[in-house]
Amino acid sequence: MHEDRLVSLDAFRGITIAAMILVNNPGDWAHVYWPLLHAPWHGWTPTDLIFPFFLFMVGMALPFSRRVRFREALRRSLVIAGLGLFMAAYPYFDLATVRIPGVLVRIAICYLAAWGIRRIGGSAVHAVIAVVLLIGYWYVMTRVPLPGGAPPSLDPESNMGAWWDRRLLGAHLWKVSRTWDPEGLFSTLPAIASTILGMLAGDWLRSPSDGGNRKTAGLLAAGLVLAILGLAWGRSFPINKSLWTSSYVLFTAGLAAYLFGLVYWIADVRGHRAWCRPFAIWGRNAILVFVASGLLAKTLALIKVTGPQGVPISLQAALLGAAFGSWLPPYAASLAWALANIALWFAVLRALDRRGIYLKV
Repeated sequence: MHEDRLVSLDAFRGITIAAMILVNNPGDWAHVYWPLLHAPWHGWTPTDLIFPFFLFMVGMALPFSRRVRFREALRRSLVIAGLGLFMAAYPYFDLATVRIPGVLVRIAICYLAAWGIRRIGGSAVHAVIAVVLLIGYWYVMTRVPLPGGAPPSLDPESNMGAWWDRRLLGAHLWKVSRTWDPEGLFSTLPAIASTILGMLAGDWLRSPSDGGNRKTAGLLAAGLVLAILGLAWGRSFPINKSLWTSSYVLFTAGLAAYLFGLVYWIADVRGHRAWCRPFAIWGRNAILVFVASGLLAKTLALIKVTGPQGVPISLQAALLGAAFGSWLPPYAASLAWALANIALWFAVLRALDRRGIYLKV
């Protein structure tokens, strides 16, 4: 995005995308330690922080980007969404059932929406838009009856978002359920608020106020307030990643602001930057590694080889058994595979970084 770069921004984005690769690539989904899984429904785990942190970073980057015209912003959004649809369709490209919602599609929508909102007024207006999105979403999800008269619900298949997703997207929903989607259309509205809150943090960092210490204090204070508000709201409107509830937005944006504030203070205020360099390598090629790692994981799962008992197994299962399964217990072997993915992709990204090769969208 040609930012007037902060080391901390690249590093925090890199930490986030590396964590995303870690949780997306276990050796065996049946053997995953709980912090590396999403919460089953209400509640949260460390894994549930990753996606909203990334959207927060998308918003933060906007004030540091050179001014982009609508045509370029639209093109960027369409490219990101197109990559997401390609990942969903690969390798069969069954357009009748391909999943339309997804991580990259949501990022594309949130980026374009935040780009447009940034051109409406200043930070106060942007904050009001975020509040309206969050309160409006809460009201519809908890106070408005479903079409047909059913009472409001926060259950997986009977909430307002799932109802609209089934009618608008039909067979193009998450294949695990086919009745609701964790990146559904309606829950993208509060996800836009997550991006706006990141944009407000970026505006704060770009403000003319003197001193990195003061900006750090602002990030830490705002982060604590938002996280506490999210926890408090969560008592009546539960923190839920799949629904992207308003309490989840405040809680995760608060944690993102607070943790980024610490990274910013260490790296950009105090000048301790050496530890950031490996993470910055991830951050500069975040979309590339997300797409490439997802396609590799799908390919390894689809290729079949003959297993130890003569039964066909995936190439990933064969490699997992040969590399880690023969000497580690199942949970440790699954984690070791995920860590090996981190090492592999860091080596690739480091080689690309040395050559100045980045996927620009």
